[in-house]
Amino acid sequence: MNSLRERLAAVRERMARAAERVRRNPNDIMLLAVTKVFPAQVIRDAYELGLREFGENYVQEFEAKAPEVAGLPEARFHLIGHLQSNKSKRAAELFQVIQTVDSARLSRRLNEAGRPLDVMFEVKLSPEEAKSGADPASLAELIEAVRECPHLRLLGLMTMPPWSDDPEATRPYFRRLRELAGRHGLSQLSMGMSHDLEAAIEEGATCVRVGTALFGKRKKA
Repeated sequence: MNSLRERLAAVRERMARAAERVRRNPNDIMLLAVTKVFPAQVIRDAYELGLREFGENYVQEFEAKAPEVAGLPEARFHLIGHLQSNKSKRAAELFQVIQTVDSARLSRRLNEAGRPLDVMFEVKLSPEEAKSGADPASLAELIEAVRECPHLRLLGLMTMPPWSDDPEATRPYFRRLRELAGRHGLSQLSMGMSHDLEAAIEEGATCVRVGTALFGKRKKA
């Protein structure tokens, strides 16, 4: 717990300094604690230190943890990994936020679950075949599709740039996502991780997804 407390303080300090550089209020930026691969106890420890927003990559993995964290008041769980349509119903039951909606079909499937859900569109800005996400050119169509889904509330956009050891290499992707959000009247941007959160905040991120800087390197499952 002491180690986690120190890491959390360091991450918050990094966020505050980045926000200060561009005259933003750090309170306007969500710290999403990415707990994939870590056990439910890690979520509970982070919760005790004041964190309330948690990110998971896999429906099946979080399904196993959910009973152990179900009683945490105000805790919210975000799906930040690719979601297959055949798992949409279960995802809607487990998560409060789905950050990786990438098609009108998936929007409709989530809406059919009948539960209120906050959603974000994952936008593919990288040429990498392994990356998921919607084509930027399809955003207008996707926004219209969500407007026809009464159970879904569209928050904004999310992206996953190509990995680079250089945190500055991701900045153009963050800037592009911000421009797309502005063009479509969307206010929230989920972008940036442990190594490049400063660049993301400077380019307008409202949510940074941080795992390693809080919990250390993950052991391979």
